[in-house]
Amino acid sequence: MINENKESETVNWGILGCGNVTEIKSGPAYQKTEGFQIVAVMRRDGDKAQDYAKRHGISKYYTDADALINDPEIDAIYIATPPDTHKMYGLKVAQAGKICCIEKPLAPNYQDSLAIYEAFKDKNIPLFVSYYRRSLPRFKQIKTWLDTNSIGKIRHIRWHLSKPATPLDLTRNYNWRTDAEIATGGYFDDLASHGLDLFIYLLGDIKDVTGISLNQQGLYSAKDAATACWLHESGITGTGSWNFGCSMREDIVEIFGSKGKISFSVFENEPLVLSNEEGKLNLFIEHPENIQLYHVQQMREHLLGNSVHPSNGSTGSHTSWVMAKIIGNI
Repeated sequence: MINENKESETVNWGILGCGNVTEIKSGPAYQKTEGFQIVAVMRRDGDKAQDYAKRHGISKYYTDADALINDPEIDAIYIATPPDTHKMYGLKVAQAGKICCIEKPLAPNYQDSLAIYEAFKDKNIPLFVSYYRRSLPRFKQIKTWLDTNSIGKIRHIRWHLSKPATPLDLTRNYNWRTDAEIATGGYFDDLASHGLDLFIYLLGDIKDVTGISLNQQGLYSAKDAATACWLHESGITGTGSWNFGCSMREDIVEIFGSKGKISFSVFENEPLVLSNEEGKLNLFIEHPENIQLYHVQQMREHLLGNSVHPSNGSTGSHTSWVMAKIIGNI
């Protein structure tokens, strides 16, 4: 938490891994949040680290992660590296006693996710996870509809996500997102994690889940198809299917209630559709330019003690458990 005189205190952030995700999605959000500033970035390629710092008006850059983590000027670290390094860097940040936000998924497997969560919990240091959909107005509207019984008693949720193989997939050139050593589930780890975490936010924790997963195309080492069914603690049932070798991209979620249905997309910026006894409502809610903006702003509010952030080490590790059960890692 932020200490005395907290309203005026600035939290100095360092970014560990200033790749593409930090260019527009996340990095500028930290600079636009009152009370936050980025004072240093790290990337192994010194020229790219220097270029990033110069373009974004950041005073320092490093090529060594330990130097960034232990910089006495830095209060908090945003880890934006591939998932297989999250545990290594996360434990170092916890040891340094600094606030941390880690990109999703929290780690490639549940055991590592749990280790990260427990390291910060033991030291009572705030740990956030970049499941930013929990903070977006678009999905908070869905939660409002659910909480106000706009579709009655919630019965079931289902999600289908599919897309064709990418040109990179077809060339069989290396892509860390489809390397089983980094992401067992391939695009499932990268994409399905967003939706599953969102469903937990909307409908509560999942207490039982089973899945089937495999590699149908043989284009890379990670799995490329999965199906699952699950049960929320509230008694709501759920089903999902994810396939990354289909002819077309499709992303549709339906939540069924005793008096209606809500339809939406996890990734496409399309209208939310509420259908109930009063008719059908199509509602478009635009995303912010920097999609992690509300997520980052809520971190500031959490540190000020004004609210509890919806995406933290506990929620992130629970999502990792659900994904591991589907992929068969536990």
